[in-house]
Amino acid sequence: MKVGIYTLGCKVNTYESEFIISLFKNRGYEICDFDDECDIYIINTCTVTNNSDRKDRKIINSVKNKDACIVVCGCFVESAKDYDFTGIDVVIGNYNKSNIVDYVEEHLKTGKQIIAKDNIMTVPFEDMEINHFESRTRAFVKIQDGCENYCAYCIIPFVRGRCRSKDKDSVIREITTLVNNGYKEIVLTGIHTGSYGIDLGIKFSDLIEEILAIPGLERLRISSIEITELDDKFFKLLENKKLCNHLHVPLQSGSSNVLKLMNRKYTKEEYKRQIDRIRKVRPDISITTDVIVGFPNETDDDFEECLEFCKEIDFAKIHVFPYSKRNGTKAARMGGHVDGITKKERAKRLLKLSEWLESKYYEKNIGKNEQILVETYKDDYYYGHTSNYLYLKLKGDFKENEVYNINISKDMFTDNSKVVV
Repeated sequence: MKVGIYTLGCKVNTYESEFIISLFKNRGYEICDFDDECDIYIINTCTVTNNSDRKDRKIINSVKNKDACIVVCGCFVESAKDYDFTGIDVVIGNYNKSNIVDYVEEHLKTGKQIIAKDNIMTVPFEDMEINHFESRTRAFVKIQDGCENYCAYCIIPFVRGRCRSKDKDSVIREITTLVNNGYKEIVLTGIHTGSYGIDLGIKFSDLIEEILAIPGLERLRISSIEITELDDKFFKLLENKKLCNHLHVPLQSGSSNVLKLMNRKYTKEEYKRQIDRIRKVRPDISITTDVIVGFPNETDDDFEECLEFCKEIDFAKIHVFPYSKRNGTKAARMGGHVDGITKKERAKRLLKLSEWLESKYYEKNIGKNEQILVETYKDDYYYGHTSNYLYLKLKGDFKENEVYNINISKDMFTDNSKVVV
């Protein structure tokens, strides 16, 4: 039977979808493109914003009336209290994805709808392990699930549950297997990656130290880490060149007032001090971030303060998100919601700044020697990421899934690269 899977959202979902693919392949199913005519359609959903929910519904509706087994799993299942799942054959929350093949086969046998949804606040870490990533040269490894920060705007703690971590030995074994299977770069991912180990009595930096010692590992990348999770040991580990020269450190706002309203766990002064410490170890590091604009009660002055702070930090790129009201969060109950036109205008201005900063960072790297992992080949060019996350194209005698030393030139920039003229 043919199985197609559609993945929305974050790197954790990508990893879990890869695990689901391996489960079906091990049972003899054929994995096909989601746009093909399949016997089983799986939608692994996201719910981080209202727009994510709209995408979920659109994809679900595109296959809902097909003569096939329809499976919907993930964050949307946890958050969509009023959604009618009639017509969906298998419904799975953020736990029991390991049993997805059994649920599908039970439905195919009985014709009955299967709903597998546990109390996400009490479930343990669901252990998953992969040894291969379809069509990827960089392998994601999920080491953690859940979040307990309860930022005022965020629905994720309610749909992913409390922080829980993968057993350290299991992490090391999985990465060792992936490295032995030829993967040059490992990307650590989780819902709140840097909180790894708080339930195990160990620190995230302890895990990083052990991973960096794995023979054959060439590059280790961290998908995202909070500024509050950078301890002294982590700064020491930054000296190890296997750790990629890029960190994604969410800011969310550069306004002291808005950070407090958001229930973020730092001030902008504390954020800057940690960024300065990073750059003392890695002066040319690429630091990217997330910023939300139009949070309730964000004034024009607050936004201007945020804009200036982002310039001061000199990010390599800013991922900009207009505030999205999520029912059940503290922010949804606040007064002072910012109108859509103002949010759109603020997002536009911050995106313009991001484009300028990204262009400046690309230009700054012209003439520098860097290592690039070649990932794909298309239209006579090889494409890949450098350690500091520049996406470049190469022409010449290269091979996919190999790391090369290159001298960066402007003609290596892709259509998506930003270049200051």
